[in-house]
Amino acid sequence: MDKFVIRGGEPLLGTVRVSGAKNAALPCMAAALLTQEPVILENIPQVRDIQTTRNLLTAMGAEVELGYGRAQHRTTIQCEKLEAPEASYELVKTMRASTLVLGPLVARCGRARVSLPGGCAIGARPIDLHIKGLERLGAQIVQEHGYIEARAHRLKGAEIVFDKITVTGTEDLLMAATLAEGETIMQNCAREPEVADLADLLNKMGAKIEGAGSETIRVKGVSRLKGAKHRIIPDRIEAGTFIIAGAITGGDLNVAGCDPEHLGALLRKLEEAGVKTRPNGESVRVMGDNPLKACDILTEEYPGFPTDMQAQFMALVTQAEGSSIVTENIFENRFMHAQELVRMGANIKIEGRRAVVRGKSPLSAAAVLASDLRASASLVLAALVADGETIIDRVYHIDRGYERIEEKLKGVGAQIRRIGELFPKRAAAQARSS
Repeated sequence: MDKFVIRGGEPLLGTVRVSGAKNAALPCMAAALLTQEPVILENIPQVRDIQTTRNLLTAMGAEVELGYGRAQHRTTIQCEKLEAPEASYELVKTMRASTLVLGPLVARCGRARVSLPGGCAIGARPIDLHIKGLERLGAQIVQEHGYIEARAHRLKGAEIVFDKITVTGTEDLLMAATLAEGETIMQNCAREPEVADLADLLNKMGAKIEGAGSETIRVKGVSRLKGAKHRIIPDRIEAGTFIIAGAITGGDLNVAGCDPEHLGALLRKLEEAGVKTRPNGESVRVMGDNPLKACDILTEEYPGFPTDMQAQFMALVTQAEGSSIVTENIFENRFMHAQELVRMGANIKIEGRRAVVRGKSPLSAAAVLASDLRASASLVLAALVADGETIIDRVYHIDRGYERIEEKLKGVGAQIRRIGELFPKRAAAQARSS
């Protein structure tokens, strides 16, 4: 099992480039199920969740062609024949976003069999809102033996009001509605940039969608969709992680290939914490020469502070003067990284959905364990400023959503290497160069 070995104390200097957004690429890949024609997606990140989705689509009968060399971030998907409109437990259990295929399969094939995703380390992510919405569109749904089975001769437009904001629920039903008969009006929708990016692709495919990125989305159903070419938006969470890396190490880092407009809530909080940032077109320069100040955050749906940046921000405020309060409103169990930070010397007390972080704690190297994707990132950030050599185990979590993070960080001055069996060639190469 792979591990990261990180020696702290080096400021990050130079330019690091952001990859495409995993959370935008996954629904766009699922959207290819809606047409028989090829869908070409560019700026696809090379991360584990993408490979899982490729495997899932291939198992259904799709042809998935990967780019090579300079085109390595391009994927072409053609679902001319979907012989098995099913998402098995073996694939869904490794990535909950696999349930995004439910809506497109019912809309295109008239039937779908998708495994319930099961448990999740950071808390419940029920798909009951997906099911309620599909039933509003006319699907007949049965749950048995751990699977959702949905059928519909043709979905029909309807008004859908989400009981609570759900990103994957919005995306799943948005895709289903594109081929439904008549008009669908969706209320209380997720406003994330990834939702708007999906709608952009669907409109290129011939869908008629208005309002994506707002609380209300209108979809006029069409009889068929065509192929399209689409470039995935930059990953705002990866960008935010690198921005915090520059700040926490006291570096001078240019985070290139991002969209600063997607980072508004984070940049405002960093300013409050004393971090200097300078957005410029498609990049953000972060200058970590100011002392860090305590800063409270409260996670919310977009455009609020993202839950996917909570763990990284917690790592930052361990180095800030004063006490910070971190409140997690999205997931009920997303503080598992806190105990690992405490093992490194952080002063953190958990009070239900709040974490009180007493800052300016000198961190020291330790052997720590990654529990989920973003927790992994927070431990990497802490290790970058810890005294000594930190070993982070279970980094397969971080591989789910960050493309070659160790190589990108090493390129801007971090002392980081990968060891283990999953990537022996990469690990051996890094060992020789360190």
